[in-house]
Amino acid sequence: MAYPYLQDLVSAATGLHLPLPVPTFGLCVLGAVLISEVFAKAEVRRLHSTGELGLAVRRVRKDGQLTQVQVPPQEVVFDFVLTVVLAGIVGARVFSIAETPHEFLADPWGMIFSRQGLNFLGGLLFGIGAGIVFVKSRRLSLPVACDAFAPSLMLAYALGRVGCQLAGDGDWGIAADMALKPHWLPTVLWAQTYDHNILGETLPPPGVYPTPLYEILMSLACFGILWALRKHPFRHGWLFAVYLILTGLERLAIEPIRVNTRTSLLGLQVTQAQVLSFLLVLCGIAGVVLLTRRRSTGLQGPLGRDPEPIQPPRVSSRE
Repeated sequence: MAYPYLQDLVSAATGLHLPLPVPTFGLCVLGAVLISEVFAKAEVRRLHSTGELGLAVRRVRKDGQLTQVQVPPQEVVFDFVLTVVLAGIVGARVFSIAETPHEFLADPWGMIFSRQGLNFLGGLLFGIGAGIVFVKSRRLSLPVACDAFAPSLMLAYALGRVGCQLAGDGDWGIAADMALKPHWLPTVLWAQTYDHNILGETLPPPGVYPTPLYEILMSLACFGILWALRKHPFRHGWLFAVYLILTGLERLAIEPIRVNTRTSLLGLQVTQAQVLSFLLVLCGIAGVVLLTRRRSTGLQGPLGRDPEPIQPPRVSSRE
């Protein structure tokens, strides 16, 4: 069963039929922003207190003019999370439209505001790009900021997938093979028909694999790993490299049972997400190899960079 609007969820839980036409996917995105912002702010505050992350720059209007002021970096965390999430949604829509140009030309407005089709590649690239621009514009150290936000990015993805599951937006799996279902596993965790989904599609019984549920569980596990490793002693950027590995592996694990467009590459039938995920894992491994070196000091300069080493005073040979 799917619950595309809040009124559907309330009706199923309480039996009350209230006029609440609020999309559950939108509510979950909002929840993802607010909850992940709490964890991101806590980590940014910790890194600032240890001197690893310096002050951020914020534009404020003073006496009718825009001016820049320095603020603790945790004060710009909400802006960062919101920017990345919104950019990710826009990117996912843009890349989805690019995959079906003929459908877009036939009904451009319908495609733009469609409730179906959020492309993983577009969402990730736009989100990371927007995050880099944001961090640079606030004059924060990019490697330190990447480490600080990595766990929360994974958490936001997990919570966003809750919206996909509730709304039934098409991000489900292929037809479920009931012969492979473990006897101890509840059927609802193996196959669902997503009745009353937001797309209005009818899925024949026994249904499809509820891949959003699997992604929620895997992403929450990855978030736990990143959160446990956040106080690592290695060079800044190491944790973000681990994030790239985990997010790539998570997607590679789900793609074989997920509905997606496949193309031929080197004689293999692969999805766009599989190619990107493989590249993410390679980049993450390279980052881990290069950055698995202990930092020389925990102190950082005003922009989060390692300060210049203090040179010993010269002693004259005449003394």
